[in-house]
Amino acid sequence: MLNWVWLSLIVLGIASALYIDISDIATDKYHNNQPVTVNLYFDNSFNPDSSASYKGTAEVDASEFNSAYDESIKSDFSLPVTLNINKKENRAVLLFEVSDETPPLWKEMAMASGDENKIIAKLSSFSVVENGNIKAKVILDEINFVRLKKVTNESINIAGVAVKIALGLIGIMAMWLGVMKVADKAGLIRKLANLIRPVTKKLFPDVPPDHPAIGAMLMNISANMLGLGNAATPFGLKAMEELDKLNPNKGVATNAMVTFLAINTAGLTLIPATAIAVRAASGSTDPAIIIGPSIFGATCATVTGIIAAKLFEKFPVKKGEFGVWWQENWKLPAFVILVILFFIIASVTGVLSAIGSVFSFISPELLKSVMQILSTVAIPFLLLFFIGYGAIKKVKVYEEFVEGAKEGFNIAVKIIPYLVAMLVGIAVFRAGGALDNWLVPVLKVVTNPLGMPPEALPMALIRPLSGSGSLGVMAEIISVHGADSFIGVLVSTFFGSTETTFYVLAVYFGVVNIRKTRHALAAGLLADVAGILGALFIVRLMFGM
Repeated sequence: MLNWVWLSLIVLGIASALYIDISDIATDKYHNNQPVTVNLYFDNSFNPDSSASYKGTAEVDASEFNSAYDESIKSDFSLPVTLNINKKENRAVLLFEVSDETPPLWKEMAMASGDENKIIAKLSSFSVVENGNIKAKVILDEINFVRLKKVTNESINIAGVAVKIALGLIGIMAMWLGVMKVADKAGLIRKLANLIRPVTKKLFPDVPPDHPAIGAMLMNISANMLGLGNAATPFGLKAMEELDKLNPNKGVATNAMVTFLAINTAGLTLIPATAIAVRAASGSTDPAIIIGPSIFGATCATVTGIIAAKLFEKFPVKKGEFGVWWQENWKLPAFVILVILFFIIASVTGVLSAIGSVFSFISPELLKSVMQILSTVAIPFLLLFFIGYGAIKKVKVYEEFVEGAKEGFNIAVKIIPYLVAMLVGIAVFRAGGALDNWLVPVLKVVTNPLGMPPEALPMALIRPLSGSGSLGVMAEIISVHGADSFIGVLVSTFFGSTETTFYVLAVYFGVVNIRKTRHALAAGLLADVAGILGALFIVRLMFGM
């Protein structure tokens, strides 16, 4: 399934880029070769008859700009400028420096030219007016195929970022796999696995209760819930390697792998620290108010992901055997109905709204202090606990740590091709404009009747694709609408209720060379949808429209 998804991302992204660029050319959006009148004020006396460089300020009249570009800016603006005159080549080039005063159209043209901080123009004619000031007509560099250039730049840049991400995992992978090796030799992982055996037997019936994969999955899920992402990824990759040892059909995802990834893509975290930090930095009076709604949204995602994984693994049903299938699996549909009824009853009685009020007494300062203490103490405590337990059990902790750490490099290198492929596909899709220009308008038909504000839809769509992208979208929406507005709370809850599904699938399946992902993507996306809808439901219930 990932093959078709990845191909669709590439094709839709490039098709959208071409469509937008051709439309821009047809409508002459950038008014290429259209002269603009500017007033130039240089620091030194101006001599047009010799080669020289002049620094100063360019002032642009709003009416002149609007006339040239069919825009509607309201006030004049000025920009720092450098004029370079080359008499040998009979050329005069102006370099405008982009600032906050620069109109959006010129900022867009600057980015398209390759340097987002400068706008390049040629001096077509000029006249010296009073006090030695210059009244000039300038023509900006011709701008074409902006979207395709952006697709090219983004895909090249993100490929480098993907490699940096993978290589950056080497150190942390080596450390945590070394620690896990010590804990495994000391028998600690086995003891932890035994504690949750009743749950793992139901979730992962094909995995022996004492298998190392159970311990690794436990550590991964626990680290995710505590918000320790730098520890969760190594444990998750180790879990996939252990699960692959039980895989009779290499290259094809097993039921246990899919269920494990469904839990991961749900992103259940007790304290969504990143979203809270963004809200606090944006001036929220109660940054922690999203803790309850985020837990509810992520719980909806987790339950849905697990149910979807368990349902899909029963398919396809062979012809003529539906009756047998129903008799064997009737409890699962009954379980689905019970879960739905539970959430309906809980919402009616107001239990869900109490989740948020439990944390209402927490002040931003107290929360910040608690988070700092937890983030400072958690990693040293885990290191001391695991290594110390190994020492007490007379394990050769240093030697075992080194043996486990050796696996870190190989695991990190393995995921590079998969990570590059997925991130490039997502970058092409976003840079080409397919998300904003095609997907968002189509989905508004569905989301508007549900009461989701159109401003929040981009956040819901970008979250499964990109962690950094969704963080940027969330910060932008909060800056526009306010951290404590309904939309601000909603997008913050979106961030805490879901995970970057495509990234997780690429990294976790990449480490064990899984090419046939079966129903993993479908389960992960259903979990994302449930998380978003759950977040929308609880935020509307608690805070209204």
